[in-house]
Amino acid sequence: MKHWIKAFRLRTLPLGVMSIGMGSLLAYADDKFSWLICGMTLLTTILLQILSNVANDYGDSINGADNEYRQGPDRQTQIQSISATAMKRAMYILGALAIGCGLTLLIISNVPMQTLLSFLVLGLVCVAAAIWYTAGDNPYGYAGLGDVSVLVFFGWVGVLGSYYLQSQSMEWLYALPATTCGLFMVGVLNINNIRDIYSDRKAGKYSIPVRLGRDKAVVYHWTLLIVGLILTIIFVILNYRGAIQFLFLITIPLLIINGRSVLIKTEAMSLDPYLKQMVLTTIVFVITFGAGHLISLI
Repeated sequence: MKHWIKAFRLRTLPLGVMSIGMGSLLAYADDKFSWLICGMTLLTTILLQILSNVANDYGDSINGADNEYRQGPDRQTQIQSISATAMKRAMYILGALAIGCGLTLLIISNVPMQTLLSFLVLGLVCVAAAIWYTAGDNPYGYAGLGDVSVLVFFGWVGVLGSYYLQSQSMEWLYALPATTCGLFMVGVLNINNIRDIYSDRKAGKYSIPVRLGRDKAVVYHWTLLIVGLILTIIFVILNYRGAIQFLFLITIPLLIINGRSVLIKTEAMSLDPYLKQMVLTTIVFVITFGAGHLISLI
């Protein structure tokens, strides 16, 4: 069982939870929050993320990215603690559970039929994206499209989708903090890809850092952090009700620590702690943004 827990990569689950959390906080602020819909959205998201992690474990092993040059944590298919066949079977089971949970979510959300069908298609796309990131014959993660996928699914779909399912309305200005959430999560992926740049290059996995080179990938990382922060500052300025809305700015020192560490830590394994630090920074951002937004309404 411990090998499956490692394959599920539980430390990454807060990322999906935070995107749903931000959408739910915005719904709560607009008096449209639903515990049931929020809970089902969280469950569906967690299943999708575990599916993505299992598919990544399987796909990187089959396609050669998990090789002798890789210096990150062991992958279970790579070290043969779980067979490729068992990992593939788990992908099918998790995919079915995610689809079933997502369909239940749409039914209890009581959205119009046309919207239900649209979200059903979107859900199937989410499942396919989780699998084809590194698994399959032409995984898009190997073409450097993982960053776009994270921004779309963890930023826009996660935040705006969870808000819509609870409110059955859309406030497009919420796309600003949703994009911030997505960009910070892309930052997590970018640290991972900078850490694995050497082994990925050997395996033909053309992530953004492999394409740009380490120095430009560090500039790209700073851009993700700075642009993300600016977008939410713009949102607050456009919706200003009080200084408390800028509470999320307490994450600036954490962002600086992360960006500086990515710059100066050149050894692959020395970057690993800053994956966790970026995850925690994103959690602090979502909590402080939500708290400031809610308090300003009192």
